[in-house]
Amino acid sequence: MGKTDLLILNFKEVRRRSIKVWKAIPPQLLKWKPDEEALSCADMIRHVVEGEYLYHQMLINKGSIEPNSFHNPFEQKEFTTVEEELKFSQPYREEFLTYIKSISNDDLENGMIDRSDVGYIRTLEDMLLRIAYHESVHTGQLLGYMRTMGIERPQIWD
Repeated sequence: MGKTDLLILNFKEVRRRSIKVWKAIPPQLLKWKPDEEALSCADMIRHVVEGEYLYHQMLINKGSIEPNSFHNPFEQKEFTTVEEELKFSQPYREEFLTYIKSISNDDLENGMIDRSDVGYIRTLEDMLLRIAYHESVHTGQLLGYMRTMGIERPQIWD
């Protein structure tokens, strides 16, 4: 198994576990948030799927992107249900995974992503791991939200 195969496996596992959490949130609680300044459950799910799309654009650009330099399909679509969000984001997810499959080992190790505008420049492989970590962190936050709401949390460590 090569590096890109392992990266794909990791991205799929992270998303599989995220979806278990997302689908366990009762629809009537998707707008719940712990305080006025926090993201709601729905907002956090949107943040994850939109974030993956935006990160993909950064990878293609080899660095940060200007907000108006590309079309963001997530800005024009309102979140309604987890199922609808997953269906809407699926084509972008597939494009992202296809992109990862196309990366050579040399590009993974030596390709650089310049985000010096926000304080870092990283190799492509490091950036890909950061993207998966981003989703994992937010999945953990949602589990914390669920604990605070007093609702059953799914078993993600299967």
